[in-house]
Amino acid sequence: MKIQRLFQEFTMLNTKLMSSLVMLMMASMPVSANWEALPDVAPAPEDNPTTEAKIVLGKMLYMDPRFSSTGTVSCNSCHNVMEGGDDSRTVSMGVHGKTGGRNSPTVWNSAFHSVQFWDGRADLLEDQAKGPVVNPVEMGMNEIESAMDKVRAIPGYKPYFEEAFGKDSMTVDNAAKAVAAFERTLITPNSPYDKYVKGDKKAMTAQQVRGMETFAAVGCTACHSGAAFNGPKMPFGQGFYAKFPTFADNDYNKKYDLSADKGRQEVTGKAADANMFRVATLRNITDTAPYFHNGAVNDLSVAVALMAKTQLNKDLSDDEVKDIVAFLGALTGEYPEITMPRLPATSGHSLVADK
Repeated sequence: MKIQRLFQEFTMLNTKLMSSLVMLMMASMPVSANWEALPDVAPAPEDNPTTEAKIVLGKMLYMDPRFSSTGTVSCNSCHNVMEGGDDSRTVSMGVHGKTGGRNSPTVWNSAFHSVQFWDGRADLLEDQAKGPVVNPVEMGMNEIESAMDKVRAIPGYKPYFEEAFGKDSMTVDNAAKAVAAFERTLITPNSPYDKYVKGDKKAMTAQQVRGMETFAAVGCTACHSGAAFNGPKMPFGQGFYAKFPTFADNDYNKKYDLSADKGRQEVTGKAADANMFRVATLRNITDTAPYFHNGAVNDLSVAVALMAKTQLNKDLSDDEVKDIVAFLGALTGEYPEITMPRLPATSGHSLVADK
């Protein structure tokens, strides 16, 4: 156990050193890119292999609002898979019209993040699935078991749990595993960019190719690298973070109040983590406005110019911005068809109206 703990501490130190090195690199030099296509299958932890039965159950739980305190908010309310995987709001709205302090990140391709949430407070999708249920401004349940009691009160869910996990399996952990299994199917491969890097040189326009080259040349790939454009591949539970804004003395930071949210520091309590955020994916970014942790920017062109200034201390020309925006459009992949599931009913009474 001591050796394992030392190894974990060494790995965490290594991750922090890598993030610090990236900060130094970003402002000083262009970064060469290793362009990767998005895999067709997402990785899953050893204790939760993806099965069809879990996916079916997870999709139902994901769409069901009855487990919130008001019976009005589901996972899909803030992470709408019928659209860009978010809710198109500046910040999300939960029970009783309450709003949180951060923009809802897209659920599409979230399986390729090594940690979840903007501040990386959850290691896995399984952990993330439990958080919003007991968040007072999201789904508003006092206890996670109280939400699970609502699931158990719907007889129609029992056979789905048994199919996925066996008898006597209606537990919080299994519900979270099912939701995570469904979320790992939310992948958007075969974008023009993916086809291009696989060899189809006609898949992207000349402007998109030019934007791709500019994206690398100015240093964007220092953070937005890898298949999901969210940084280097990391083990589950080890996040790739960047300070945002890195360069705070500019009009963008003043106008959009980017430094107000302390990011990962709110999780760890460490001064070194102030304004550190998990690097977001750029996949399908044209479908996920507004942008950034506070949802303050509603124009992708502005977001691109802002990132260049606040992260790289560079002023892009209008043509450079247009080319990069065109390239980002090439990252929109093929959305799998999603149909709404028929949810099991409570015969003769309403679960939501129960007191």
